[in-house]
Amino acid sequence: MRFVLDNSVVMRWLFSDGSEADQLAAQRVLEQLTIQENSAIAPAIWPLELANVVARAESKGLLGEAHSSAFIGLLQRMAIRVVEDTASHALGNILHLARRYQLSSYDAAYLELAMREGLALATLDKQLARAAKKAGVVLLPEAGG
Repeated sequence: MRFVLDNSVVMRWLFSDGSEADQLAAQRVLEQLTIQENSAIAPAIWPLELANVVARAESKGLLGEAHSSAFIGLLQRMAIRVVEDTASHALGNILHLARRYQLSSYDAAYLELAMREGLALATLDKQLARAAKKAGVVLLPEAGG
């Protein structure tokens, strides 16, 4: 199984915060990635989102550089592939989806990728999950609330 992985799920892995339901959903997504034939994809903005959250958390003293570096190392060894053509869809389908569902362009990039690839979306972002459902995108079980 392949699916689109939203940063909201990955941040639950790093910080172990949020509601108990979100933590359980994030854990289930992580378990899916431990199955050899499963993999995830993410739009090209994902590493930038990840770097932004990590840098902000480090600057606030919420996360040590050694811990974040170890976490990023783990992510790099996981079956997560960044799809590099996000920018080529930014002013077309991504903008359209952002307008239609009142999403940030960043969230719309995840939705657009899931729609284009015909894949389920793993997200804990409630607004993105609602938009995905309206757009007919399947949410990875237990993700998206």
